[in-house]
Amino acid sequence: MSSQPAHPALLIPGPIEFDDAVLQSMGHYSESHVGAGFVATFGETLSLLRLLFQTTNPASQPFVISGSGTLGWDLVAANLVEPGENALVLSTGYFGDGFADCLRAYGANVTKLDGPVGGRPQLPDMVTALQEKKYKVLTVTHVDTSTGVLSELKSLAAAVKKVSPETLVIVDGVCSVACEELAFDEWGLDGVVTASQKAIGCPAGLSISMFSGRSIEAVKNRKTEPATYFASMRRWLPTNNPAVMQNYEAKKPSYFATPSPQLIHALNTALKQIMARPLAERFQKHIEVSDRVKKTVTDLGLEIVASKPEDQSHAMTAIYLPEKIAIPDLLPRLLNKGIIFAGGIHKEIGTKYVRFGHMGVTAVDPSRHDVDNALKALQDALAECGYKKA
Repeated sequence: MSSQPAHPALLIPGPIEFDDAVLQSMGHYSESHVGAGFVATFGETLSLLRLLFQTTNPASQPFVISGSGTLGWDLVAANLVEPGENALVLSTGYFGDGFADCLRAYGANVTKLDGPVGGRPQLPDMVTALQEKKYKVLTVTHVDTSTGVLSELKSLAAAVKKVSPETLVIVDGVCSVACEELAFDEWGLDGVVTASQKAIGCPAGLSISMFSGRSIEAVKNRKTEPATYFASMRRWLPTNNPAVMQNYEAKKPSYFATPSPQLIHALNTALKQIMARPLAERFQKHIEVSDRVKKTVTDLGLEIVASKPEDQSHAMTAIYLPEKIAIPDLLPRLLNKGIIFAGGIHKEIGTKYVRFGHMGVTAVDPSRHDVDNALKALQDALAECGYKKA
């Protein structure tokens, strides 16, 4: 049984439910961020991230910096693109649009390809755009939590390498890392940014990313200084001072900005749990749970926002509400049954759907019944709202 106080199951697209051992790691006594004990834990954590991202290339560089997933956008926009350079953004919803806005904030010349609501931009359109002009970076949201749309990365990255090999392929993996297959080296990715509070299963507060050697060289070869201080990768990998992230991974004390020792301990525990089993097994479990959720939802006569099976995330499901049932009608009834879903946030359909997150321990821990309880609660709450399947 869980040692956590009784509480509604948090089944939104993140933060997610956390394992007891992860939360207990947060209770670690206070320690110096340059002390031998903490430095050893941080170094081990960075090495575990290489396993999670599936990279063995020594030129690849993991970063763990205090901040939210959004900080990953800033790392990309401030460091990899200089003002006036071109960025191609493949958007599948709210978070793709946000990445584009962040790139513009640092002076990038942004071209955005939008998928239809519940769909994704098509590869031929991307190829055409890459042939029309040179892009420094291409960004894609692996799972956009506003729509539950999954982007297919392997063929996308291969197409970029064929048409525009100099373009850096950057992935927003905030809602995909640790639940959707992602092979950094094999697929030739140049950057993946994520966060601690989703499928990785650690409380919010850490920006986690992996960058390729090509990306690090792009940072070193910039003609202009990045228009940021804290988010400057040069300051985390300075050429004339101790290289903070490399030193931590080598278990040597270093300093640029103070990390959160308690969150790093929690992340270390979460990563050890993840890597205790083959990643392929973890990905398959998320697929199985997702398939069960989506079958139950469609059997209820409801529509999924991501309409094509190949476009559907295995981390979450965005569900259109029946006509005459509104978000304020449904969510309180779910809460009364111990289940928390999220409302919609997509600008075109925000009032028409809800979002069900099923990742991390919710999906992989067989002792939990979060998904079964949520599906039963959804069926009962809809009935209370007067819904009958057509």
